[in-house]
Amino acid sequence: MNDLPDADLWQRVRDDDADAFGMLFERYGERIHGFALRRTADATAAEDVTAIVFLEAWRRRHEVVLHQASALPWLYGVAANVLRGRNRTRRRYQAALERLAGLRSPTLELVEGQAEALEEARSIVAAVGQLPRRERDVLALSVCEGLSHYEIAVALDVPVGTVKSRLSRARARLEPHRQRSSRPGASGSAAAMRAGSAIPAELILKEGLS
Repeated sequence: MNDLPDADLWQRVRDDDADAFGMLFERYGERIHGFALRRTADATAAEDVTAIVFLEAWRRRHEVVLHQASALPWLYGVAANVLRGRNRTRRRYQAALERLAGLRSPTLELVEGQAEALEEARSIVAAVGQLPRRERDVLALSVCEGLSHYEIAVALDVPVGTVKSRLSRARARLEPHRQRSSRPGASGSAAAMRAGSAIPAELILKEGLS
């Protein structure tokens, strides 16, 4: 299989041949990693980007048809999209921090609200960190990567029913922490602070999953 042209190798990938996909990674994994490393100047980030690129390649294997002899140009395109998405996330996070910095001068009520909201965010992050690894993996692919139940099942090589049950258990464990802000008697100032900060709950979950 080592000497198969990319077009033939990719056809085997499209036929769900995991060994062929492994060969594709061996051919181009280092090239994609080098590309990501040059763009991020961060070895850990480059490894994450490379993993996401090949996860995306596997996820889209049935819909992608190669129109050139090499699969590398298409993989570079996937990597570029992943990097753009990563940069957008960082910009949104920075914008959220800037909005926080632009809040009005602190009053006692505002400081109390900020402290309560921060404590709630820390509680969610801590709860995510305490999830069993298998539940965290499923949650990460669902929340961070936006994969469907079927795609997660393919990525983790488990039945779809297992994905659903793990995701359900993870959500059940996190639900008490997510409901704290809406419980009777919750601080109005904290609610106002959360509304004003505009930091998506997804960012809090991603922090716990990182």
